[in-house]
Amino acid sequence: MRGAPILAFALLSLAWSASAARSAAAQTSVTIYNDGRVLVRRSVAAQVPKGTSTQRLSLGPVDPATLISLDSGVVVTRGIYDGAVDEMSVLRRSIGRRIVFRLPESHDTVSALVLGVDPLRLQLPDGRISFSMPGVAFYPADVVVIDPAATLTLQSTRAVDRLRLAYFTGGAAWRANYDIILGARMQARVNGVAVLSSESLRAEDAEVQLLAGSVARAPAPEQDPYRKRAEMRNVMAMADQAAGPPAEERVGEFHVYSLPGRATLLPGLTTSIALFDPANVAYEKRYVVRGLVPYWGYIPQQGEETEAPVEVRYVLKRPRQTGLGDRPLPGGVARIYQADEAGRAQLVGEAAIKHTAPGHDLELTAGNAFDLSAQRVQTSYSTRRDSTAGGWRTLATADYRVTLRNETDSAVTIDVLEERAGEWSVLKSSVPAEKISSTIVRFRVAVPARGQAALTYRIRAVW
Repeated sequence: MRGAPILAFALLSLAWSASAARSAAAQTSVTIYNDGRVLVRRSVAAQVPKGTSTQRLSLGPVDPATLISLDSGVVVTRGIYDGAVDEMSVLRRSIGRRIVFRLPESHDTVSALVLGVDPLRLQLPDGRISFSMPGVAFYPADVVVIDPAATLTLQSTRAVDRLRLAYFTGGAAWRANYDIILGARMQARVNGVAVLSSESLRAEDAEVQLLAGSVARAPAPEQDPYRKRAEMRNVMAMADQAAGPPAEERVGEFHVYSLPGRATLLPGLTTSIALFDPANVAYEKRYVVRGLVPYWGYIPQQGEETEAPVEVRYVLKRPRQTGLGDRPLPGGVARIYQADEAGRAQLVGEAAIKHTAPGHDLELTAGNAFDLSAQRVQTSYSTRRDSTAGGWRTLATADYRVTLRNETDSAVTIDVLEERAGEWSVLKSSVPAEKISSTIVRFRVAVPARGQAALTYRIRAVW
């Protein structure tokens, strides 16, 4: 039996050691990862004698390569996992046996000998061969696995009446959702919830943890025998929850959120849990226009004026020593709301966010402004070819004009960004050029209410 990855073992040891007291009370504890993996820790009733013994346990769907004992005195020396609950696996086990089929129209039955699978080959009583089922199959009970089970050979230093096991399974995932309600005086109220979804995971009275972060997954070898399961649409229900948001802690390079109380995970229901108490934060609203210069390669001559969208961005301030600033935010989806004149909340933006460490601001691109517009045009263009020791190079000089229009009743500032890799520079501009990084230059243009402003600049690039 293959061993679990080193990272998985490290996480198991840390998680089990940190929650030993709680796990003694709770028989099942699960950690759900963003990518669909589920780490299950269970205490299973089993009469394990001292020495070598064999135990057959119904554990449900399991990745058998990751199944380990969490008791230092009990070692799994061999494991056989029988998870063939699908019909194709039952057919494979029926090769050489006769199966009874109920015919669809007459409701009579006919038997057929299973000769092979992939493709299916059945021999009918008259000797003819069929490549499809003649009707609904009825399988002998001894070839059908009702519930996946693991048969484990154990070596124990003492007699125990319970086995503490850990393994990975699938069938569940979680994501973070954030609701941002914009208010007066550039203040916003932020709510964050964890939304749990499940394909097939079921756990009774379990402790539930949510791990935020991108834990590496080792690529499966080409000969890996496990097939992907078909996707199913199920979700889970939480029961017997205590009040308050989840407790958060750092484990290794990741963050774990422990849901309050215990939960029963069931298919067919949905639950969202508040990640933290609502927080009030300051925010900035920015307008951004992207430039016309290509990021790589040569700069073409462009004669026609083009229209560029004016992006709307909201920056939520998260300084340290503030409620939201000291909190790591799991990646997810943020929705931005603002009240209309009647006080009704309206959705004004939606953006994906990455896992964000404490103290880092959140920058959300909400969409394009309706009453702000931008037109870009290249007004001059020239190139020159030079011979150098390393070969030929091209020097290009180009002038651009960006016309910004504002149809609102308030003056705004619009950032025009030019981004290019390689050797390039801004030779002159009507608005000061701010070098943000080695590739990005920003022009901050003030546009009056019900008016317009023009930005002109010249660049020089070498390739």
